[in-house]
Amino acid sequence: MRNWKFAMASTILGSALILGACGGTEESGDTGSETEETGSDTAGEEEAVVEGSVIGDGSSTVAPILEGIVEEYAGAQPDVQVTVGVSGTGGGFEKFIQGETDFSNASRPIKEEEAAALEEAGIEYTEFLLAYDGLSVVVNQENDFVDNLTVEQLKKLWVEDGTTKMWSDIDPEWPDEEIVFYAPGTASGTYDYFNEVILEEEDIVSSATLSEDDNTLVQGIQGSPNSIGFFGYAYYIANQDTLKLVPIEGIEPNTETIESGEYAPLSRPLFVYAKNSAISENEAAYDFMQYTIENAGAMAEAVGYVALNEEDYEAGLADLEALKE
Repeated sequence: MRNWKFAMASTILGSALILGACGGTEESGDTGSETEETGSDTAGEEEAVVEGSVIGDGSSTVAPILEGIVEEYAGAQPDVQVTVGVSGTGGGFEKFIQGETDFSNASRPIKEEEAAALEEAGIEYTEFLLAYDGLSVVVNQENDFVDNLTVEQLKKLWVEDGTTKMWSDIDPEWPDEEIVFYAPGTASGTYDYFNEVILEEEDIVSSATLSEDDNTLVQGIQGSPNSIGFFGYAYYIANQDTLKLVPIEGIEPNTETIESGEYAPLSRPLFVYAKNSAISENEAAYDFMQYTIENAGAMAEAVGYVALNEEDYEAGLADLEALKE
């Protein structure tokens, strides 16, 4: 499924493939079609054709990485059908536990109860780290008074306390206007993470509009002058011309602050969990997961997240290879 979220990623990776092909043609020089045909035959021998299907689901935050990779993978292995749903981290794990999927995308680590349910279902799995994200707090672009929030103010904003929340409640110098809230749905790993580090397990403000679709949140904030919301950094990057990013404790999320952990406590890892039996028994699942790990760094950076160190991806590939033995 191609849309605006992945246009930048597809352009970058697609250009790299095109440039690589052009470079090969130039090196052929005047040797003509005979050389090109030989090169084509060699490439065909080196790249094994894989057939089959792979099914995944899970986090909307991880979706920009995975759906971008799916699009590029279709060009490399057109005979493999890869389907990726976006039910949220919790919804994805539910399907994973039911045995409906080969992998599950997550914007938080798996919970103890989810791991226990998988064990009871007899499903063994392996966790792969893909990238890092900085959960981003944004307001409407017309907002000219919120230039920073503390963690304490964030909690005061978002915890349900039985009152109608006004901006002046947070800072007396701010307007006496009712705040409009937009947040990820309760099945989202983004919601879970925010609930843990900001709300500290208290109820989220009851007036908030909740949705697992981050695009719905973006559109709501764009259309409401007194709005505030939060979602993954890639969704802010894709809409930065129409949203205002709010620093937390004076720190903005960016590549450097997310990778270093300086953007605390809202920096977080992004994962994919793969079913071990799918990797060992389904050649298409193994090949797609290998392609995912090999390309996750480039795709993460292209869509607005932060790549891991190369050693981390190599460790992931080693873990994947071990599942086939």
